[in-house]
Amino acid sequence: MTVLVLADHDQGRLTASTPRVVAAAERLGPVDLLVAGQGVDAIAAEAASLAGVARVRIADHAAFAEAPAEALAGLVAQLAEPYEHIVAVSSATGRDLIPRLAAMLDVMPVTDVVAIHGPTRFDRPIYAGNAVETVSSGQPKQLLTIRASAFRPAAGGNNAPVEAVAFDAPSAAARFVAAHRTEGDLPDLSTARIVVAGGVSFGSAENFALVEKLAKTLGAAVGATRAAVDAGYAPNDWQVGQTGKIVAPDLYVGIGISGALQHLAGIQGAKRIVAINTDPEAPLMKIADVALVGDLNEVVPALIAALHRTGAGA
Repeated sequence: MTVLVLADHDQGRLTASTPRVVAAAERLGPVDLLVAGQGVDAIAAEAASLAGVARVRIADHAAFAEAPAEALAGLVAQLAEPYEHIVAVSSATGRDLIPRLAAMLDVMPVTDVVAIHGPTRFDRPIYAGNAVETVSSGQPKQLLTIRASAFRPAAGGNNAPVEAVAFDAPSAAARFVAAHRTEGDLPDLSTARIVVAGGVSFGSAENFALVEKLAKTLGAAVGATRAAVDAGYAPNDWQVGQTGKIVAPDLYVGIGISGALQHLAGIQGAKRIVAINTDPEAPLMKIADVALVGDLNEVVPALIAALHRTGAGA
């Protein structure tokens, strides 16, 4: 059983999610990694180095330059026949692509997989992450989106063969207009080992900068609640929760976050949780491994200073 995995890449490099999805997919069989885009030779070489990849397949065309789901679904549909499993990252692209592909192939996708028990048995969260459902699928072809944060990344050191694939150039009704990016040197939020997140309690974008300062001190990614994003304190791609990014860091620091159900659904994979809040009865404080009651405007600067004194700071 060969597995087709769609490589997730951006700005000429694989994203941190791709090695994790490759490691997950390898449990299902030998992995063919599909790199679709324009001018992707360097990405394909990087993909070939991932352990578990049997073959890298390249689809190089202007139609795939910005990874439009409509065009990619048409491409993968052309390549789907020999594969029993087709896998994508549970990202904006994967969540758009896999349902389209499922409609084209007339199968039911299994989304947001967090554990693989066999070729047809998978775990996925339901009820906003409050329960985990084991799905047994009897379909001849399995279409999966994988929650990358639930798996460790594949190692490097491989030298898989790279080959171009033949395909009919797809047409798409949608047209790419522009990309708006948040520049920064912090780790990727979805796969970071440490995440520092803030809530609307900071009161302003200027005060929210304390979250960024602490994150830089710890070498962490920055997260935010939906309320903080809606208030304009943080960009949308920092949002953590059911309607944002799902994270599973070794350490999650939540500052001024009460812990709405939608937010808690996004951090259930965290191994350790530290919460800072003035309200000891806040839901996040109750589930935290360490709960610190105090004013965030006093606690966070003191914490940053202490980390610098102990040599943990930058």
